[in-house]
Amino acid sequence: MDKALGLLGLARKGSRIELGEEAAGGACRSSKARLLLLASDAGESVKHRAEYFVRSGKPPLLIAPYTKAELGSALGRPVCPIAALTDVSLALAFVKALPEPESYEDLLNTLEPAVKRVQQRRKEEKAHRANVRRGNTHSAAR
Repeated sequence: MDKALGLLGLARKGSRIELGEEAAGGACRSSKARLLLLASDAGESVKHRAEYFVRSGKPPLLIAPYTKAELGSALGRPVCPIAALTDVSLALAFVKALPEPESYEDLLNTLEPAVKRVQQRRKEEKAHRANVRRGNTHSAAR
């Protein structure tokens, strides 16, 4: 198993991926999906649904270089034609771990700024928690 498929297994263990049409569609509609994965041999109806999910929730769509059987085995299922990664850092790591990641340049350019925003928010949140613990909060409405 290659590194990209291993990352999908980690995403499943960490509940950072939604598997199947209904769960992936729900993640897209609720704007929780950060990357919608489609197996290379997915059926036409699944492709049409994936395109609809992308229009409704705006996550980028990636037709993975793996079959639904390969995706399924990495995720502990017989087959998995569609999945939605809900963690932007894992989505970026997955794309970078794919064979020939330079062919996904547009996708990388979409995900990298999102990862930076998440990292900045986490840094600010950590600083805020530390300030609250120390009692260094400021009230602007005095």
